[in-house]
Amino acid sequence: MPDSRPQLQSARTLHASRALLPHGWAEDVRIEIDGTGTIATVTPDAPSSGAEIAAGPVLPAMPNLHSHAFQRAMAGLAEVSGAGSDSFWTWREEMYRTVGEITPEDAQAIATRLYVDLMKAGFGSIAEFHYLHHDKSGSLYADRAEMSKRILAAARTSGIGMTLLPVFYAHANFGGVAPHEGQRRFIHGIDGFERLMAELGPACAEAGATLGYAFHSLRAATPEEMNELLAGLPENGPLHIHIAEQQKEVDDCIAWSGKRPMQWLFDHMPVDERWCLIHATHADPAEIGRMAASGAVAGLCPATEANLGDGIFEAVTYRAEGGWLGIGTDSHVSPSVVEELRTLEYSQRLRDEHRNRLANGPHRSVGRDIYDAALAGGAQALGQPIGAIAPGKIASLVVLDGDDAFMDSARDDAIVDRWLFALGDRAVRDVMVGGQWRIRDRRHEQDDDINAAFKTAIRNLARR
Repeated sequence: MPDSRPQLQSARTLHASRALLPHGWAEDVRIEIDGTGTIATVTPDAPSSGAEIAAGPVLPAMPNLHSHAFQRAMAGLAEVSGAGSDSFWTWREEMYRTVGEITPEDAQAIATRLYVDLMKAGFGSIAEFHYLHHDKSGSLYADRAEMSKRILAAARTSGIGMTLLPVFYAHANFGGVAPHEGQRRFIHGIDGFERLMAELGPACAEAGATLGYAFHSLRAATPEEMNELLAGLPENGPLHIHIAEQQKEVDDCIAWSGKRPMQWLFDHMPVDERWCLIHATHADPAEIGRMAASGAVAGLCPATEANLGDGIFEAVTYRAEGGWLGIGTDSHVSPSVVEELRTLEYSQRLRDEHRNRLANGPHRSVGRDIYDAALAGGAQALGQPIGAIAPGKIASLVVLDGDDAFMDSARDDAIVDRWLFALGDRAVRDVMVGGQWRIRDRRHEQDDDINAAFKTAIRNLARR
């Protein structure tokens, strides 16, 4: 997709003693970045004269392919047991309570702080699966794109790369069941959603953001609505959907259609590389094969899936069949590259009772292989030229702390393994997005103001 970012900065040059390039690790890498924040040249074994010196190993920043920013406000508030068996469906009631109270100002403050925290943990860009559209009564704001524009404003203040995915959400369950009160802020008809999309085209272009869209789920959109939107909306942006997250969803889909959710989707929709299938937790072997063959990305959110008790995606088989995957932080119980990738790998180990499940073969680094996979899948799902240190890619980079003893002693793929399986988030020192430093020595230049606004929003929500 063409990059609409204006020239906002001077060209710059970064020199890394070690950097992860598409073909592998290289030493003394000189990275030339042009005035649009795009990498112009990458030269290994080059001198450092006249360049900024990276403070440690440099890797591509991780794309985050699935976010509900407002849910960060309720992180930790759904960990009290109920009267019966707790599940995603009981957690959802706490989510509805929280979403009913959020103002546009709250939404912007929460998202801005979240995006800064995500960059501090190694993410450089995000796909915001945005379905909080309307006011507390379910009515339109004076500007129908008010809440979406708050997300764009949060991205611009924080500096994170943005793919905005306005979500079509019309029903409570399969077969066009009427939405209930807790969903009133999410709901659109076809005409209203198309008008929203028309307004967001110019807004995203001005903000330098990529615009796609999403169907919330097969529960929330009828086949007729999905087909009408597919025919009427642009064909060149990413398209995401929640699918087969919970066993109840599978059972309800079979009751409605006689088919499992992913089976129905592949039988009735033109699923291809443009699509990102979020969660896909309960996919049987045939569905795993169809998903891998389609070229779509499996959008995995392992920390949230663990928190909600969703289940474990069959990532070993999927990867063996050539499937694309990426990671997201979804409900943001832990906004962390490390926790998502570590939980993904550990879930496979716990289920299979073996180690190093997602390495691509013998004598391979599991950290490097899952990092590379999530970079490629995330870039595809966001529809942005990111995920690699190479000419033509957006300069979104993570600098790990070269002063740390583990980093100082590590070489090549051991750098990634030390980060993901030993050091955690504290290894991230600096983050560049679009050629500009957004995190320097673990701080954002607007940390104090962003933290103050976030504190006010959380206090206000607690009082309402």
